[in-house]
Amino acid sequence: MPRFLTLIRIDENMAPEGPSPELEERMGVLLEEMTKAGVLLDTAGLAPTAEATRLTWSGGSTSYTDGPFAESKEVIGGYFLIQAKDKAEAIEWTRRFVEMHPAEWSFTVEVREIAGG
Repeated sequence: MPRFLTLIRIDENMAPEGPSPELEERMGVLLEEMTKAGVLLDTAGLAPTAEATRLTWSGGSTSYTDGPFAESKEVIGGYFLIQAKDKAEAIEWTRRFVEMHPAEWSFTVEVREIAGG
């Protein structure tokens, strides 16, 4: 079965404080359903870019840049690693996750199949 990496893109400057207890409960129910269905392999939120370091390879050497990254408007705020029968199924699980959030939230989720996965 193919695996998909679902990248949750947020604007750190516009991100809400965090999920309400009600949203956390709804997410827990969906995650449990995904786990029981054998779809969810891993999921997590990521620490803010202020705590990150970027490594850049250019001209034969490595440079390091500590966050936050002022030039970044949209960053990866979290991810799901799922295993689904096809892309349509991966998108359906992702849609259910997206649509459980409050209307005032704004974020983008990218679903990508893992090559050779």
